[in-house]
Amino acid sequence: MTFGFASPSHVPPPASADSARLGRMLEPAEWASAGIPLLRNPREVVADLHDRHHPGPSTAIVAVLDAQERMTASASFTELAAAPDGWGFRNVLLAHLRRVIPHDLRLRAPVRTAVLLYCREGEPRWTETDGAWMWGLRDACLLHGLRCGAYITLTPDRWQVLGEGRGGRRPRQSPMNEPPGEPTGVSRREMRRTTASLPDAPYTAMAIPAQNRSMPRRTGGGAPEAHRHTAAR
Repeated sequence: MTFGFASPSHVPPPASADSARLGRMLEPAEWASAGIPLLRNPREVVADLHDRHHPGPSTAIVAVLDAQERMTASASFTELAAAPDGWGFRNVLLAHLRRVIPHDLRLRAPVRTAVLLYCREGEPRWTETDGAWMWGLRDACLLHGLRCGAYITLTPDRWQVLGEGRGGRRPRQSPMNEPPGEPTGVSRREMRRTTASLPDAPYTAMAIPAQNRSMPRRTGGGAPEAHRHTAAR
């Protein structure tokens, strides 16, 4: 006969799955020590992504920059995860990257950089969701042959490059009634857009022709000029 002690009813069972999920996220100190390349002009990158996709809450935008920090391709989608997990975010990011740009695994060293902008509520400070996106971005870049670039949050108050301390009050998150993927200053006739869908993830992809792969120029202190771009096939 074996005697033991029953666990009190209020004690939850071992959460091995939850522990694994928490292990698939990066804290700010780990991110800062990962050697993430700094953006030369993060404000221009954020403004360009905002104008192209008009992101709202829970919208993520992954963009690929060339060696001169010119945008090559970008994709936006909505991700509503109850429990943030870097593994799941990695898979979603990798799927979108494969849709908009070929991999660079044949190169000995990456020449293009992927950056991620995520719109969410709350304070600009780091959260577990941010940590999961950081883990997912780093892993997706490794599997697609890209350099892991900046992770940027966009809240109703400001944008912030996490791990760097750089940010600003403009642009800010788009209101709930503005759909993601609708650029400002560009008419529907000037842009052809294709949409597809992944599970629970509305999707907008934009591949930028070579002649237009430059950051928008600011004129007269106003909004960035929008460039024509076509949807990825």
